[in-house]
Amino acid sequence: MHVYMTKIISISDEAYSELSRLKNGLSFSKIIITLTKMKKKDSIMDFAGSWDKEEAGRILKELKEERKMKSRRMQ
Repeated sequence: MHVYMTKIISISDEAYSELSRLKNGLSFSKIIITLTKMKKKDSIMDFAGSWDKEEAGRILKELKEERKMKSRRMQ
């Protein structure tokens, strides 16, 4: 058996409109819980595969260049 406690919160009209649009017959509580769970990332591995090959190559190149610049500054 679940006991639900009511909490009063204030949200902007824009936030209310957006939640209402997403509601689709669900309660506001269910929508908020769903949205907040979607944003959570528990592990770095949750991001695995999120870059395409071209983007990953560009980022790797930038990292290598940055490391070279740092090593030159240390000398």
